[in-house]
Amino acid sequence: MGEGQTVLLGFLAGATILLGLPLGRLRAPAPGLRVLLNASAIGILVFLLWDVLAHAWEPVDTALGAVHDGSGGLGPVLGYGVLFLGGLAVGLLALVAYEGRLARHRSPRTAGPGAMAATELTGRASWSSARRLALLIAVGIGLHNFGEGLAIGGSAGQGEIALATLLVVGFALHNATEGFGIVAPLAAEGERPSWAFLLLMGVIGGGPTIVGTVVGRQFSSDAVSVLFLTLAAGSILFVIIQLVGVALKSPQRHLLYWGVLAGMAAGFVTDMVVTVGGA
Repeated sequence: MGEGQTVLLGFLAGATILLGLPLGRLRAPAPGLRVLLNASAIGILVFLLWDVLAHAWEPVDTALGAVHDGSGGLGPVLGYGVLFLGGLAVGLLALVAYEGRLARHRSPRTAGPGAMAATELTGRASWSSARRLALLIAVGIGLHNFGEGLAIGGSAGQGEIALATLLVVGFALHNATEGFGIVAPLAAEGERPSWAFLLLMGVIGGGPTIVGTVVGRQFSSDAVSVLFLTLAAGSILFVIIQLVGVALKSPQRHLLYWGVLAGMAAGFVTDMVVTVGGA
């Protein structure tokens, strides 16, 4: 498969994240719906956290198995272990520092949605807590989707076209739910972002799928995969904690449990599509 066709596969897998983003422009949803939207995003992210950590742990588990049967040493175990814990720590603590930086920087908003989006990303504009959460969710999902792109590109580069196609179908369905997860904090707060902002979140969350596809086609590296997956896991964990804090402030906290369950179910059902397809 040519490089252009491989990039197209990555684009198809990542672009579906745009399908859920328009939900962020809901006009003043009811309080109960706000809690449910926020909780559903938590459920989706809990599934993603499990999925990411499970894949990131595979090289560590393989290395441990080699030590057990005498075919390998402790070097790979220590190397992958350091990458695993280091990536997790950096992904979590870097966003703690970045979120604090965004909260400290306050300046007047610029005119025009394009200029506003550019300044907001550098922390020079005043952000609402919902908008900051949307950005952090997009960053975490983007790192996760880079790992998905690596899988697509690696399969296409090795000539496994059927597997690459199945991965694209499964990831495309899955990424549609991730788009909803990005904008859920905005919808829950009744904040209507501009279309430019939503597009920017789509690029941050879905664009890395294309980049990962290009990188994965050139080479396959367990170390790179572990690093990016654990970075994603750390950032997703940070966002989950933030969203749970928001949900617990609502008087309708019972909806938190229903929403989390619905979000996790959506994640597992779309993951089943990939498994049933043999990917």
